[in-house]
Amino acid sequence: MKPMDSEMLREQGHIMVDFIADYYKNLEDSPQDFPVLSQVQPGYLRDILPDSAPDHPEPLKELLHDVSKKIIPGLTHWQSPSYFAYYASSTSVAGFLGEMLNAGLSVVGFTWLASPAATELEVIVLDWLAKLLQLPDHFLSTGNGGGVIQGTGCEAVLVVVLAARDRIMKKVGKNSLSQLVVYASDQTHSSFRKACLIGGIHEENIRLLKTDSSTNYGMPPKSLEEAISSDLAKGFIPFFICATVGTTSSAAVDPLFPLGKIAESYGIWMHVDAAYAGNACICPEFREHIDGVENADSFNINAHKWLFANQTCSPLWVKDRYSLINALKTNPEYLEYKVSKREEVVNYKDWQISLSRRFRSLKLWMVLRLYGAENLRNFIRDHVNLAKHFEDCVAQDAHFEVVTTRYFSLVCFRLAPIDGDEDKCNDQNRELIATVNSTGKIFISHTALSGKFILRFAVGAPLTEEKHVTEAWQIIQKHATKFIHNKKN
Repeated sequence: MKPMDSEMLREQGHIMVDFIADYYKNLEDSPQDFPVLSQVQPGYLRDILPDSAPDHPEPLKELLHDVSKKIIPGLTHWQSPSYFAYYASSTSVAGFLGEMLNAGLSVVGFTWLASPAATELEVIVLDWLAKLLQLPDHFLSTGNGGGVIQGTGCEAVLVVVLAARDRIMKKVGKNSLSQLVVYASDQTHSSFRKACLIGGIHEENIRLLKTDSSTNYGMPPKSLEEAISSDLAKGFIPFFICATVGTTSSAAVDPLFPLGKIAESYGIWMHVDAAYAGNACICPEFREHIDGVENADSFNINAHKWLFANQTCSPLWVKDRYSLINALKTNPEYLEYKVSKREEVVNYKDWQISLSRRFRSLKLWMVLRLYGAENLRNFIRDHVNLAKHFEDCVAQDAHFEVVTTRYFSLVCFRLAPIDGDEDKCNDQNRELIATVNSTGKIFISHTALSGKFILRFAVGAPLTEEKHVTEAWQIIQKHATKFIHNKKN
């Protein structure tokens, strides 16, 4: 056995690339063979796979046959052009090639010495991306801030909560943990609550401020100011605000400028979670949605959501890198090394939770170079236009309604209530989405806003074209017919 034989890699690598390329081609050409939402039942795989590993090698051809017949039927096809659920996990040839190169080189860049190029490319490529987003200079590596690629937005919010917690505890004492309070809206991603709990913040000190349609589900600055004032009067210590640009539920946008001013006036760390929508801000026409980011202490996007960088690639920028490093650094003897210009060296192990890290900047570098910024902008614009097309279809059908303002490529809609009966309306929309998704032809997801069951239609899969959006709307209309018929009767 020779685990990494170059000729075997050449031979089997070609076979694997062909297999993956055929998968994508078949997603487009034979969608009937690939239900977007997997139709298998729980436990299906255990019934068709052996209960122990093989003692002897099996041929790749046989393994890929099993992938086709046993694994792929159990996949929900996130890359299908008819995938409209959650937010897309974007792929691209450039991202795939970057992943391939990353896997092939297989370096572990936890310190500069461990792989200088891995560290230095990450610094450079995140400065590139920061400039495309027109982020303030203090987020660039040339100042006290800088960027780091986390695996996900969940990891990003965790590390900045820890940094902010440690910063405030240096001021107020290590015994003050029970008094620390954090703020976000009730639309903030659930990873924020998890990050706070991991960071030792008491659950009762997590303030999720109520939102409603009057602010299009953005966080009301007045509510934040009142909550902070109330907590201060009770002896609590406010130390962290999580603002969101493009919430998971409805792509709501929190008003960064007034929230940032409040944070600044009280000396509170403000993090901006722009995991989905932040990618769109490389387009000048969407940049206004992060106006006010100059008052934030940290900012995060998921380049694997809408910048075609493949899973996982979540750039995070911080205003003060030392707050992050001081909270997370470890200095075991076996990682010590001497180097010239030590003050210029970045050790990314001190910017994240784990020690090991992948060479993720390779694929982001390749995406930016092989496509160029303008092509990336136009691809995002195409998705936004496709969402607008869907929104127009909904608006033209009196039996449906658009529920929230569409800022990006997510449309929140539903079957309209009959005679104001919201309970019945919720039940009908639940039944409609279940029926639509059970066809396997499209996959959409849902949320709840102000007690209403809402359908979500998110455009973002790289293969999606107008014909797929039109077909999706026709499927939704077709399966809504029985509810419309009942209304007429």
